[in-house]
Amino acid sequence: VAPLPGAAPLTEAQSRLSGAERWDGVAEKGVAAAWSGLDAIAAADPSFDGKTFLDGARRAYEMIVVAFAKGDRDTLAPLLSKEVFDGFAAEIARREEAGETMETAVVAMDSATVDAARAVGGRNEVTVRFATRLMNVRRDRAGETIDGGQTRKVVERWTFARDPKAANPNWKLVATQAED
Repeated sequence: VAPLPGAAPLTEAQSRLSGAERWDGVAEKGVAAAWSGLDAIAAADPSFDGKTFLDGARRAYEMIVVAFAKGDRDTLAPLLSKEVFDGFAAEIARREEAGETMETAVVAMDSATVDAARAVGGRNEVTVRFATRLMNVRRDRAGETIDGGQTRKVVERWTFARDPKAANPNWKLVATQAED
């Protein structure tokens, strides 16, 4: 199953809905910039469905954080842009050199909503604000816990991108930003 596929084209009834109605449950109410960006993406890619995208983004989030913790470059490579992959791979290599291991579990995903969206220059971008609770444990060579072991709240904005004309329906993670 592709982590971030498109979906069926908007029906005529859906295309008549206002942004508030069409993107309800996808983008926060009152974030008109996200609504207009989602409208632009739907115009550039008629197969785009916000709720399906957000479901895929949630699955991708968990898949990526778990693969990153495990150091699973093969899982990460097709999900990340080259720049993001290079950053993740450098941190994985640092942990490997230090003899450290990491385990991560998504305990709960409290929310995932579109924070921003845009269709620019043949590329669609959607930023999702994830509020999660993660359990991380980092261990040294001897298996002793260095850090973690308790659940912590994490809020991050992840930006996914895709060329709407590309044959590959999958979106790639192109940027991450932690929220203070």
